[in-house]
Amino acid sequence: MRASPRASARWTRRLHRPRTLRSRLTFGLVVLLAVSCAAVGVAAVWELDGFLTGRLDQQLRQTGPGFPKSLEHGAAPAAKPSDHDGDEHGDTRRQAAATFGARLVDGTVTQVAVVPSGARPGGGVTLTAADRTALAGLPVDRGGHTVRLSELGDYRLAAWPGRDGDVLVTGLPMEPVRAAVHRLELVAGTVFGLALAAAGIAGALWVRWSLRPLHRVARTAVRVSELPLASGEVALPPRVPGADPRSEVGRVSAAFNRMLHHVEDALTKRHASEERLRGFAADASHELRTPVASVRGHAELALLHPGPVPPEVTRALERIAAESARMGEMVDEMLLLARLDAGRPLERRPVDLTRLVLDAVADARAAGPGHRWTMELPEDPVTVTGDAHRLQQVLANLLANARLHTPAGTEVTVSLDLGADRKDAAATAVLQVRDDGPGVPEDVRPGVFERFTRADRRRTDPSGGAGAGLGLSIVAAVVQAHGGDVVLDGRPGSTTFTVRLPAGDGEGRPVRP
Repeated sequence: MRASPRASARWTRRLHRPRTLRSRLTFGLVVLLAVSCAAVGVAAVWELDGFLTGRLDQQLRQTGPGFPKSLEHGAAPAAKPSDHDGDEHGDTRRQAAATFGARLVDGTVTQVAVVPSGARPGGGVTLTAADRTALAGLPVDRGGHTVRLSELGDYRLAAWPGRDGDVLVTGLPMEPVRAAVHRLELVAGTVFGLALAAAGIAGALWVRWSLRPLHRVARTAVRVSELPLASGEVALPPRVPGADPRSEVGRVSAAFNRMLHHVEDALTKRHASEERLRGFAADASHELRTPVASVRGHAELALLHPGPVPPEVTRALERIAAESARMGEMVDEMLLLARLDAGRPLERRPVDLTRLVLDAVADARAAGPGHRWTMELPEDPVTVTGDAHRLQQVLANLLANARLHTPAGTEVTVSLDLGADRKDAAATAVLQVRDDGPGVPEDVRPGVFERFTRADRRRTDPSGGAGAGLGLSIVAAVVQAHGGDVVLDGRPGSTTFTVRLPAGDGEGRPVRP
């Protein structure tokens, strides 16, 4: 498909348009200088042309119609004008070379001649009908008028009234004026071109030197933009060296340094707060495990009492045991997230992801018999390097999420494949969990992997339960700890969680697809 001429012209303008501030300032400086040089050149050429033309007019007034008067000496006007006249008539004394003379009677040229010169030694002239018309149309005002003669070129002509009712025309060639003007144009163009080139180079160097502080600001800003400011301890780059505070660039540098100081102070306080929060979560989770286990143990022990127990007490003990188990799971999840946040390394061993999928789907089928569970697995096993227990937890959380938040009869498909990563040629294990349930609301999707996103905000739980909102956040944290990523593609009637993990062989080495 060919682009239209208008689109091509627009792209051409974009390609040639200066983009950086330095190039724009240099380009503007050169353009302004070029406009100034052009204005000076045009004014100088126009003034020189007018001056030299005025000198010709003055010379014509000084010489007067002497040469055309001499054309009629010794010769009477012919009945029929001759195209060649003046070769043997006319007094050329005290006349400049190439001076033109003509005599008109009743608007008709009767005699015409040119003072011999190096270019025309004979002095003969041939006039065309257009030349005769132009001569007849000259105003008899003794003033200079530029007329182009076919054989002679441009001439400055002046007409005087004769004593016999005739008109005497004399003129001087414009060629010296044109030559002087053209020479000035050539010299001015050459000088101005060299001046523009020198000014462009000097201007570029000057602008570059003047904008060095601004360049340092931009370079520092780029380095700050590349830093991972979302979490963790961040070391900001050195401040921009101070510039003259009286200049605009100096004020920008000072303001930028103050902004970096405020950002660094805020990041330091945020990091300290996060560290305190992580420590509190880890300590609290660790301390809560023992009393929760104790409560659960006592409740189970009371349920094993052989004596008669009222039904109300049995029901209360069962609820205590169930809630204790649920609280224990929540404590374990919080403790796992705290460990992942602290950057503690996971176990690194070859893991058969295909076997984990088979076991996880079997467990999910037993826990959710009302759903339809299907698998799409490759013929060869897919192996990754990581922590088998944590990866099994990822699969369990994804399947539990699909089971708890979709109605009975929903089809849940788990697929596993081995493909190439888009960034490099390394193989990637691609795990997908799809269901045809009601989907994830549009306003909840951006925060679906955040912590404590409650299940009742995402999809309806038919059992009426509500989780702690840590399942999907654990999925994201574990996958990221394995060097992978997880994304959600959800719409009404289809929800897909896609997990990508770096694949490895049986010995934990990376493989190629």
